[in-house]
Amino acid sequence: MLRAALAAVDAGKLVQRAFSDPDLVAPLQRAAAVNVIAAGKASSAMLNAFVASSSMPLRRLLGIGPGVPQVIPAGATWQDAGHPLPSPGSVAGARQALELASSTRERELLVVLLSGGGSALMALPAEGLQLEDKQRTAKALMEQGADIYELNTVRKHLSSIKGGQLAAAASATVITLAVSDVVGDDLSVIASGPTVPDATTYADALAVLDRRGGRAHYPTAVVDRLERGERGLVPETPKPGGLRHSHARVIGPQRGAIDAARATAESLGYHVYVVAEPVTGEARVVGVAHVDRLVPLLASIERPACFISAGETTVTVTGRGRGGRNQEFTLAMAEPLARHRLNAAASSLGTDGIDGPTDAAGAVVDGTTLDRAAAAGLDPQRHFDDNNTYALFDTLGDLVRTGPTDTNVGDLQVVLIQ
Repeated sequence: MLRAALAAVDAGKLVQRAFSDPDLVAPLQRAAAVNVIAAGKASSAMLNAFVASSSMPLRRLLGIGPGVPQVIPAGATWQDAGHPLPSPGSVAGARQALELASSTRERELLVVLLSGGGSALMALPAEGLQLEDKQRTAKALMEQGADIYELNTVRKHLSSIKGGQLAAAASATVITLAVSDVVGDDLSVIASGPTVPDATTYADALAVLDRRGGRAHYPTAVVDRLERGERGLVPETPKPGGLRHSHARVIGPQRGAIDAARATAESLGYHVYVVAEPVTGEARVVGVAHVDRLVPLLASIERPACFISAGETTVTVTGRGRGGRNQEFTLAMAEPLARHRLNAAASSLGTDGIDGPTDAAGAVVDGTTLDRAAAAGLDPQRHFDDNNTYALFDTLGDLVRTGPTDTNVGDLQVVLIQ
């Protein structure tokens, strides 16, 4: 089921499929030439697919992503950039993107291909800020459990490219194709919305800092800029009603992974229930609550049952171990599975194939996980306390390793109950 979900959100195939839409093809055919910027974890797959699918003249191609891909289109410029924290390569890529946008001529077209991770991979500190300020701020927000909406609200107001500012730099028409990694597929949040208007404000960004540790927890230069922006001393990001030359669409919604997992589950004889509410919150807390709220539904669902959900949880880091939000969420599900005496298996997976600073996409648990952990001398609570769930699952042989998938539509959870 998980593999079917990943196949359905293959970023390259999603770009190829977009070319069947005449509303996309028509402006491409009218353009004198096309410039392309691809930014995000799926940038190489999207850029290669766009070039292979297009027949119009392409003038300049820029890819910004983690590492250097094995294959990039002839003549393309590639910038290796950092994730989950921005790197000097992220800054270099953002500068190149702004220069390319501003150089796009009137009768030409700028195409922007966005995917998850673009916020860190294409980063340009606003005037008066250093890259270290943004790195420290992003790290602190993530450690304080900030969700993607909060994180990107702050990022947009510390940037010279996010929150519609990339599109504002272009005088030509801009078309954005995005693969969504956020709940609700909000284009202003995907990669921090570099080509769409931004409804958030400096006051909103300050409110995030206040909720997530307080202003004293963040670099002085960051707080100073946000406070000056709140007082109207720093220009705001482009607001709704502006950027009329920029048009954006989601070609890969989060829902695509759910639909594929559902179809596969049904083909295997499972009775499927899709959880409508997005799974968000502190991973180790929400994992327990997730199973507990599914159990009462079993009275009205035939067996074998399959529950599918999606979203993006957070982890407040207090330890020094290795792990990720999917591994913490999955381990948290082990206790209620055992407590309810369920013949069940469950998994949470990062669709990019990378969960935290590990080589795993997630993990799998069942009703025997806690007993097997005890037999191996492992204490799940101690692993939670040290944010070291990777070590526990690695010992048990229950990590899910897919390798990087070149896509990212958030996280997917599957719970199977016989």
